[in-house]
Amino acid sequence: MVKQTFRYVFIPAELSEPLQELEESYSDDDTAVTCLLDRLKGHYLRSRPSPTHDQLKQHRDSLMKHVPEGTELPDALLDAASELNLVENTALLTNNSQSDYIGVNLYTDDNAGVYNAPHNHRASEFSFCCGKRLEVRGDAFLARIFDNDDAFQRLDFTLADMTSSAAWVKDAKMRNAKKQDSEALVKQLQSRQGEQPQLPSPPASISPAEQAKQQGNAAFAKQNFSMAVEEYSKALQHEPNHPAALNNRAMAYLNLGKFQEAAADCDAMLQLQPDNIKAILRRATARERLAVLEPLLLQQPSEPDVHCLNGKLLASLDNKAGAFASFAFALKLQPQHVASLHASARLYQSCALLPEALQALRQASGLVPADEQIKDSLANALTDHGTNLKAAGRPTEASAHYEEALQVCQSHAAALYNMAVLHGEQHQTAEAAALYERAIEAAPGHAQAHCNLGVIRRSQGKLEEAAACYQRSLQAAPAAAQGVILINRAVVLSELGTKLKLEGKVAEGIDLYEQSLACNPQHIDALYNLGVAYAETTQIHRAMFMYEMAIRFAPSCAEAHNNLGVLHRDAGNLERAASCYRAALQARPIFSQALNNLGVVLTAQGFAAEAHSMLQASLSAAPEYAEAWNNLGVLQQDLGQISEAIESYQHAIDILPESRNASQNRLLALNYIHPGEQPLVSNAHADWGRAFQARHTPLPSLPLPSNASDPGRQLTIGYISPDLFTHSVSYFAEAPLAHRWASCGMRHIVYDCTPRPDGKTERLRQRTEAAGGFWQPSAHLSEAALADLVREDGVDILVELTGHTANNRLGVLALQPAPVQATWIGYPNSTGMAACDYRLTDAVCDPITTSQTFVEQLIRLPGCFLCYTPPAEAPSVAPCPAETLGFVTFGSFNALAKITAEVLAVWARILHAVPNSRLVVKNKPFRDAAACRHFLDQLTTHGVEAERVDLLPLMPATADHLLAYSLMDISLDPFPYAGTTTTCESLYMGASRA
Repeated sequence: MVKQTFRYVFIPAELSEPLQELEESYSDDDTAVTCLLDRLKGHYLRSRPSPTHDQLKQHRDSLMKHVPEGTELPDALLDAASELNLVENTALLTNNSQSDYIGVNLYTDDNAGVYNAPHNHRASEFSFCCGKRLEVRGDAFLARIFDNDDAFQRLDFTLADMTSSAAWVKDAKMRNAKKQDSEALVKQLQSRQGEQPQLPSPPASISPAEQAKQQGNAAFAKQNFSMAVEEYSKALQHEPNHPAALNNRAMAYLNLGKFQEAAADCDAMLQLQPDNIKAILRRATARERLAVLEPLLLQQPSEPDVHCLNGKLLASLDNKAGAFASFAFALKLQPQHVASLHASARLYQSCALLPEALQALRQASGLVPADEQIKDSLANALTDHGTNLKAAGRPTEASAHYEEALQVCQSHAAALYNMAVLHGEQHQTAEAAALYERAIEAAPGHAQAHCNLGVIRRSQGKLEEAAACYQRSLQAAPAAAQGVILINRAVVLSELGTKLKLEGKVAEGIDLYEQSLACNPQHIDALYNLGVAYAETTQIHRAMFMYEMAIRFAPSCAEAHNNLGVLHRDAGNLERAASCYRAALQARPIFSQALNNLGVVLTAQGFAAEAHSMLQASLSAAPEYAEAWNNLGVLQQDLGQISEAIESYQHAIDILPESRNASQNRLLALNYIHPGEQPLVSNAHADWGRAFQARHTPLPSLPLPSNASDPGRQLTIGYISPDLFTHSVSYFAEAPLAHRWASCGMRHIVYDCTPRPDGKTERLRQRTEAAGGFWQPSAHLSEAALADLVREDGVDILVELTGHTANNRLGVLALQPAPVQATWIGYPNSTGMAACDYRLTDAVCDPITTSQTFVEQLIRLPGCFLCYTPPAEAPSVAPCPAETLGFVTFGSFNALAKITAEVLAVWARILHAVPNSRLVVKNKPFRDAAACRHFLDQLTTHGVEAERVDLLPLMPATADHLLAYSLMDISLDPFPYAGTTTTCESLYMGASRA
């Protein structure tokens, strides 16, 4: 017999329980109607209190209509059978709909209101969406059906179909609304006095025959077979050749034991449709009964085997009441009739009456202890009843039933499995694992046992074993039951991927994350961790995609929002980065990393006040967050609050002594407020250098080349910098990079460590290669890998151009990959490292008489140690503003960190000394109103009116920045940290320098 399966949806009344998608099966006969109802009856029978006396009487009276007159049934049987009708059915979408869904029914407990079941808000709300205003109480179910004149079939209804935007829901809402409007109109018209107006006929009314047939179907579904016969007969009076009425009445006759009438209806049906399978099967059943059972019942009315056989036939027809009556009569004739005890037990089980089933099976087992079928049935019933007891919160009794089942059949897989579940719920994982292994030994294809054993192995940290368990579970489980297994396997594969990634096996980790997503494309951890792994391997676009997918499926995943923001920030898209950080904070308001990162972006954008608020909030959430202390220092430094910045950097260092950013930022900040000659500055650099170099073991020394003493040997110079883009250093690096060193018997290699190359990077590359040099992109390399590359390239002299500023590669020099190493251009002080041999400078910056000390040996270049190359997009020099305005304008575009209180005091004296003069200052924080007020307040204390000062924010375009020099006549230089790039720019654009 072919089995058909269908899916339906369970809507628990308890809001904390999730919606579930369930599966049921039925044979391709008339069990399609009742298979789901039987399942739901069992559910409601277990979940509701005992019926009242009045309800029992009503059910008993109805039950007696199904048995032949004069038949007496025991009270116990009546009590059990009276509990069969428990399900109320409401059509949300009727069969005559044009929707592809044919019909959708909502099933509820018909007695939910009596025992005050809780309101089912989700089911009620969904019924409203379908145009039915139902107040649902208790658990509910949704299923889809196909029902025409001759066939009834259950079709899939899934969680994906349960959405208010589905086409069938809109169709149902429209049709139910029209029906309600029509009914309301009828009531309105009927309530009026006087002559009733003639209502228009509906466009299509149901025929009397069809109406009677539907009434018969409803009675049949409730097992009221006598009523069903009456209604089908009415249909046939209106339409004698109605196929469905004939076929269905035959089935009702079979259930009533009227086999002659059933055979006659089948004959009539086959005259109309000779190939109708249902009619053929039903006629065969009727004839078998007439030919075999009826004579036997007449000839051997006292033979229990005959009545047992009759009961089995009635049970196969789903006539439970008749079957119970036959089994009861057989047992009345012979109380120890094993076959009847066994058959009645199976029927009790199908009705979810497990205590009664157990009583019959225990009695049968006592009569034939060695019967394997009865032992198996008893073990099954004990296990099922144990599971019901566990669900009712009675685990001790459940355990006793499982143990009894294992005494009956020690290798009973279901009992072993359920006992394992019970131990697992009681956190007895070792015992649970052993029982799952026994269940698998008894039933190697027990998919759920493999799956649950995988859960335990994962909890024990045995991820490889867990993954293997889930794989075996998948191989054993049918496709429809693989959902949970795939989800569990996705989890363990993701965790295994993270384990490998942390061990440094990133590629293997990525492979496992991808396998995890093949199991569950919406597994958030795998999406997120794959994004992390891609980012770590510089596969930025893939990382962004994974974070975006994680956010799509889990909008509240704050980490994914935050990490996506980091990628956008690194790509220079500050607006998008800020948006991501704000989304992360919306998901988790107290998220120290996102608060810190948003503070960094706001600092870069010039929104100083909000940046300060974010960084303070980050530190309030995580006071020991060293990175946030460092970034607060950066903001304070941008605002010119150098003493405060140094304190913040020191906080970061105290928390994390090896914090490279904070320690180097502190060194840079010291230069802004202390002259280099002070021991405080030089000692700080030397102390840092010793500690930093101690953490780096130099590469082994190389033997001198065979031609080392040859004065004609070609030397290789290596330049290393992260600032080969539109950055101050790039305007001074261009000249040496573009120099034709080959004409001097040398070759040069540029190690470009620029994080975000731009047009200037490309210009430098082209000029380097045009001069015969080599360009080596190196941003992706670690300092150790870059040192190895320098060593492989045979560099004789390695020159770094950054010092202690951002993204420096001083760690490469600490490894000493080149025989001679030097620092140049990017920093006004010592590296502090003995591994750096020389510092290139000139006699103006570092006079011969200087008292400042350096770890490096100073090489004073003749003239100036810098060579400025102006940008190609520089505008023409404009006339001095004083010529047209009649007053002098002073200006400075230096960082506020250089414009100390002492500098402002001097500038105020200059403004007072030059009547009507003005001051223009351009700086990043001046995008923020509070920063502007603070700066103006400092000048006001020196008697300079705010109206004499113009404050400008940064101008991203180089041409606009240079054009702004046309606003000043004289450029003012700060001290002790003088300008460098701004000095060259102002002179190039025609502004005098003071």
